[in-house]
Amino acid sequence: MKIALEEHVVFPAFLDYLAHAMPKVTPGVYADIVAQLSDFGERRLAAMDAAGVGRAVLSLSGPGVQIERDTAVALRGARLANDLLATEIQRRPDRYAGFAHLALQDPLGAADELERCVRELGFVGAMVNGHTLGVYLDDPRFAPFWERLEALDVPLYLHPDDSFVKPYVLEGCDELLKPTWEWTFETASHALRLVFAGVFDRYPRARLILGHMGETLPYVLWRLDSRAALTTGNRPLAAPPSHYLRSNVYVTTSGQCADVPLIAALSALGEDRVLFSIDYPYEDSATAARFIENAAIDETVRDKVCRRNAEALLRLPAG
Repeated sequence: MKIALEEHVVFPAFLDYLAHAMPKVTPGVYADIVAQLSDFGERRLAAMDAAGVGRAVLSLSGPGVQIERDTAVALRGARLANDLLATEIQRRPDRYAGFAHLALQDPLGAADELERCVRELGFVGAMVNGHTLGVYLDDPRFAPFWERLEALDVPLYLHPDDSFVKPYVLEGCDELLKPTWEWTFETASHALRLVFAGVFDRYPRARLILGHMGETLPYVLWRLDSRAALTTGNRPLAAPPSHYLRSNVYVTTSGQCADVPLIAALSALGEDRVLFSIDYPYEDSATAARFIENAAIDETVRDKVCRRNAEALLRLPAG
């Protein structure tokens, strides 16, 4: 049995937000993606069963209300998304769990909504889609959110989104936009902002999840430590950068179905820090399942990656 953590949904009220982030696809492909995202019954469960996924942690496909410029509208939208998701989870609590969708335009409001989702709706954490209108989570204004996240003892899944301003290096090379490459360095940079701003010194029990086998960060721990030791600045860290990436960060296999990044992540972060995910419906469930079932790791580690690590991190029922 597998547990999958980056499995997406959408509701009609959020389709305009979804279109903002969608890569260029044909109308037919877009319609099929929306149909898969909108389904909580036979089609989704059949894909889960075929991949051996016993439980999926569902989240609204981004960016959602994080791109909404009206804060009041964003707060209402986040609450609506969470209520709709909770209703679907309650229909199949044996198969589904949920990550909260949050309007971080109002950090205190987002913290309150996260607490409602965890305490009243039974959600197991939150998913945040990158920056919120160009503001990253290391900004001091998010202190109330980090305090609440740590107090609730649930993880934050940092999911990619477009850069607030298109990086100049990508000008004239649209093939590298969005999931091909832009989202990787955008999300990795966001995570490193949290490290170098001392977020995990201030909130040492906060836990962050990165998809796509860690957005390349497991490859660069030594270099981060080496260069950080030479950097002068006014924000000294209590430990080398790799300490926080090993202590506060978990990664999932979503969208990375290859042994090399898997083994690198396990070696760099430890066998308790890597969790299976698919990125449904943007990745093929059967392909992800075949990959992890045949990966060049021993069976004890495979069992941890497939389910036990998720059970421990999210406090899900064993088995």
